Amino acid sequence: MARNNFSYEKRQRELEKKRKAEEKAKRKLEAKNAPADGAEAVQPDGEANGEEEGAAQGEQRSSAAAPSSLA
Repeated sequence: MARNNFSYEKRQRELEKKRKAEEKAKRKLEAKNAPADGAEAVQPDGEANGEEEGAAQGEQRSSAAAPSSLA
């Protein structure tokens, strides 16, 4: 009967853990070096972060609508 090669499997698990740890360290480094000066963040699908812009436009609309309702 054939025996399992546990040392090979263990080494593969260790290599996978090492690869994941390196990827995590790379992501953390990229996040640390990312511009934090308020520049627009680009989402993975390529669209700009429009949540803040939408909220600002919504505030402008509500303030513009207020005087017409008072008149």
